[in-house]
Amino acid sequence: MTSAPLIEEAWTGENVTVSEIERELARLRDATSTAGGQPNLRTSVMTHIAWAPPDWKDVAEETLAGMAERHPSRTLLLVPHADEPDGIDAQLSIRCFPVGDRAVCSEVIELVLRGTRALAPASIVLPLLISDLPVFCRWRGEPAFDSVEFDQMIGIVDRLVVDSSEWSEPRYDELQAVFGRTAVSDIAWARTLPWRIELARYWPGIREQEIHIRGPLAEATLLQAWLNARLDRAIRPVEEGKQVSVRLGGEKLPSPREADLSPSDLLSAELDRFGRDPIYEEAVRAAAAS
Repeated sequence: MTSAPLIEEAWTGENVTVSEIERELARLRDATSTAGGQPNLRTSVMTHIAWAPPDWKDVAEETLAGMAERHPSRTLLLVPHADEPDGIDAQLSIRCFPVGDRAVCSEVIELVLRGTRALAPASIVLPLLISDLPVFCRWRGEPAFDSVEFDQMIGIVDRLVVDSSEWSEPRYDELQAVFGRTAVSDIAWARTLPWRIELARYWPGIREQEIHIRGPLAEATLLQAWLNARLDRAIRPVEEGKQVSVRLGGEKLPSPREADLSPSDLLSAELDRFGRDPIYEEAVRAAAAS
């Protein structure tokens, strides 16, 4: 359960510069300290970037709000509007959450990138990163893997977080090309964890049994690819369905008990990971090759 902010200071501006953003952030930090009556803690553990095209903006904001104080950070919410006149519109806020007799503060920087600004996000983001802390990017929706903006963002982040269930079709062949440049997380892969744990119970006998997987395309494809790679044999094509189900040797397996995780919970878990996931990368390569 998240806490309500104890203190919140905000500022908005149109056609702003990066230097204006930095100046207003400093002013807002000073304002929260005065309002709190004592110095508040700025314990940022990362810079968290969310790339959210207009259709994804509302759900991105809802997910970020649900994370509250779990990941004290500087959050940059980037909303591209490439078809509008050049410029940057900003909405800044400092949100402080109670921790004992003090407060932990996070900074949220929402930037609407208009015109050519949407095509050159790195030049805007780089001055706003917190020095010497990891940089995560949650890319909402389907990436344009060959776009300039995607290439730029991959060049400055330590981890890319996607959800391949948000894509119109599996694009794991293009995603695997990113592995050599930055660590990658996929929330669709995270959703398969209960089933991966359940299926591991059937080792080693599962090696010889027929396996049939049905479910949402991204989750079912990744689960099939994981089994394909782990068992080193072909698994029959998946069937699409609303929920993941597995038949092993013709018998339907009981669904594992799954924690009731919100989009905020799932993203929060990915922000706790700091290295590459070789098992996930192996599954993506298997999916791309199938």
